[in-house]
Amino acid sequence: MPNLGTVLKAEISRLARKEVRAEVETLRKASGTYRREIAELKRQVAQLQRLVKQASKTRPAPATASEENDTARHRFSAKGLQSLRTKLGLSAADFGKLAGVSGQSIYHWEQGKSVPRKSQLPKLAGLRGLGKKEARARLDSLS
Repeated sequence: MPNLGTVLKAEISRLARKEVRAEVETLRKASGTYRREIAELKRQVAQLQRLVKQASKTRPAPATASEENDTARHRFSAKGLQSLRTKLGLSAADFGKLAGVSGQSIYHWEQGKSVPRKSQLPKLAGLRGLGKKEARARLDSLS
């Protein structure tokens, strides 16, 4: 006759293996799902990289003559912007209102931390010919 302790130990081991097997099976299925998803994402990344490489090989359409003239006419200088703002006697926030941007953008442009976009250069160039009174009048009309 088997020992009672041996029988209990064997039964507990059997039940523990059964429970662990059930838990591990769900984890195994989830792991397989994750691996398939990762493989699919890797394929997508590789495909996108191929597309980017192909797109970079193609040449962009040449710019029209008027676009080249517009960008060539308007240059930007941080020092020039700062002297213009000082000459007009405006704060960065007020000058930003005239230019259609924030005062923080004006500050960053003056410090050389960033540069205005090409679309903003004509607006800045339009402010060059203003005097103090005209700048104040425009600012009052905007407010």
